[in-house]
Amino acid sequence: MNVHHILIDDLNPEHRELSIYRTGSVNRIRLQDSIYKVYASLEIDAHNYAALFHYRIIEACSALPFISQTGNGLDSWDEAFLHNSRLNELTTLIADASATIDRQKNETILLGWHDQPVAVAYLRSIDPARTANFLERLLLFIQESEREGCDLEFIL
Repeated sequence: MNVHHILIDDLNPEHRELSIYRTGSVNRIRLQDSIYKVYASLEIDAHNYAALFHYRIIEACSALPFISQTGNGLDSWDEAFLHNSRLNELTTLIADASATIDRQKNETILLGWHDQPVAVAYLRSIDPARTANFLERLLLFIQESEREGCDLEFIL
């Protein structure tokens, strides 16, 4: 079987339309608000979205009691909420996971594949320094949210 490999390019509009091309956001909210209001938001681009799963950061964070519509906690294709009383633990989990990343080792990862109508494997290059930079911004966002008494909503 011939398998075609596609290395995802964020600048290619056709790649951005693929279902395997995922982005997300982390929103600062207050669960006790009577209406849904986002006080601040941190975008997760497609590179960092893939890196969060590749480096098992999402898996590590799933140890916390995220509330989600599907009941799966923190997972892809879902939105999940974390109460502000757990943000300090979230900070620790992300900092610990970030410390394990080899910042000198660029990697190419498999995002997914399909067999029909033609076998295609979708790949993505991961730049660990870029991911580390994002994780620093995420940690600051979480700490600010905690200081402001806000909860977090992850839209993955």
